[in-house]
Amino acid sequence: MFNSSQYDEKMSKTLDVFTKELSSLRTGRANASMLDLVKVDVYGQQMPINQLGTITTPEPRAINIQVWDLNNVNLIDAAIKKSELGLNPQIDGQLIRLPVPDLSEERRNDMKKIVKSMGEKSKISVRNIRREGNDELKKLLKNKEISEDDVKKNEKIIQDQTDKYIKLIDEKVTTKEKDIMTI
Repeated sequence: MFNSSQYDEKMSKTLDVFTKELSSLRTGRANASMLDLVKVDVYGQQMPINQLGTITTPEPRAINIQVWDLNNVNLIDAAIKKSELGLNPQIDGQLIRLPVPDLSEERRNDMKKIVKSMGEKSKISVRNIRREGNDELKKLLKNKEISEDDVKKNEKIIQDQTDKYIKLIDEKVTTKEKDIMTI
């Protein structure tokens, strides 16, 4: 029997991943989630910064990381410099200060392109999930497990889910672009 909710769940997960990626993109304001995708090579594994220290945003243009273990300060510093965030860490004992510079017009336009391409990749994932569902329907029809009417009904359900998630992705792209262009 065909279950369209599993495809809705997959599309929902795609949207969640996209939302998380978007939150790590830099706008003009300091945001602790900017550091979510930066991984530090410590204790023999890749760890997110928030597991190595306390991240705070004391003001709109700064992020502070209070590192718990002094030995990790330089490792975190190196990981941030290596990332594509364009931030320059300032070390003060176990405190790492990250001043968040204003985005130049050129950098803002680059960020918009990045957001659009991330959105496009997510929409492609959603469409691939739709294709997966439609392929399963065709297989069930071929094996005479469901009728053509059921195929049509379920294809419409999957198409509606696809439309819903593509619309949500487009809305998130538009919101993030506005956020990036706001000075």
